[in-house]
Parts: sequence; C-alpha cells; structure tokens
Amino acid sequence: MTDSSEDRELLERATSGDQSALVALLERDGPRVERLLASKIGSKWRGVLSIEDVMQVTYIEVFLHIHEFQPRGDGAFHAWLRRIAENNLRDAVRDLGRKKRPQPDMRIGTAQRDESAAALLDQLGFTNATPSQFAGKREAARALDSALNRLPDDYAQVIRSYELEGEPVSAVAAAMNRSAGAIYMLRGRALDRLREIIGTESMFFSDGA
Repeated sequence: MTDSSEDRELLERATSGDQSALVALLERDGPRVERLLASKIGSKWRGVLSIEDVMQVTYIEVFLHIHEFQPRGDGAFHAWLRRIAENNLRDAVRDLGRKKRPQPDMRIGTAQRDESAAALLDQLGFTNATPSQFAGKREAARALDSALNRLPDDYAQVIRSYELEGEPVSAVAAAMNRSAGAIYMLRGRALDRLREIIGTESMFFSDGA
C-alpha cells in the first residue's frame, strides 16, 4: 500500500494533534482492519466478544497514543492500527479464558474506599516498591482519584466499578452496554494507562511521612 501526499499530510496533522485528521484516517483504515480481524474471533467467544468491541477500544488507544506514532514507510498507520487491534483481541481472549476477578480485599463491601485504592496501587506495583511515596491510604486514594480523572470515561468507569467496587463483569457490562470481552479489554488498557500516569507524574507522590 502506497501513501499519497494527501495521506502523508493527514498523518502529519494527526500526529500534531488534529483530531479531524485522525478521524479521517480511522474512517479510511478502520473498516479494513475490522474485516481482517473479524474472522479471528473464535466461535467460543463470539457470544461475549464482538469485533465492534475490539475496534471501539482500539480507537480509544489510537487517540491516546497518536502522538507516539512514527511513520516508517508506506502503510505504516494501517499496520500500527492493525497491531493495536490484534493486541486488544489477543488480550481480551486471554482474559476471558482466565475469567479474571478483582481481589477480594479490594471490594468496597469488605474494605473502605481508601483501602481499596491503596490495594489497587499495590497491584499496579507502586506502594510495595516505594512505600514512602504515599503518606497513607487517604493520600493513595486521592492520588488514584486524580489519575482516574485523567482517563477516558470508559476506562475510569471500569476501574471504579470492577476493580474498586468489586462488581461482577456481567453487571459492569450491562451498566455500560458493553460485552464482557469489551470490559476485559477496557480494564487491561485502563490499568496500563494508570501505570503510565502515576509512574511519570511526580505530582502524585509525596516526600514520605
């Protein structure tokens, strides 16, 4: 596939923050990626995962990371978009197979919200590795809330409902009008994004107590 000068201009605008240019690229390449991946969802998972789920999460990821994209030859954007979609599909199938559940001690019903927040940060690899970064569970909760506010709405809702409140995936999926597979994809990407936000911005950490 050869990129035209118009395509290259769209890519330049998209990577510079022009969302209309990015939408144009997704409208062009998204359907092709969708068709390529549709047959890769095995019959075992078609009742809980659709290609539309995969593409919706993929588009969120593209908007979040387009500034990182670096064109490397003709068809680079298409290849990048397809790789993100394939990763989302692979991870969703893997997590559906494992039927992941939040840890019991993170449920609001058995722990205060501050404790749930601290448990999630621990799961993300922060509080155990650097115990002095948070003055206490209340500060951990504030840090997590601040980070959640920086996530796309769907990501934040999954973390709050599934991870912190311990709701079953079926209830979260019903509330968000999504499939179970979509919830697993959103969860995985949201956790990745939280690690990025909390790990790179010193405003989330204290000098210790």
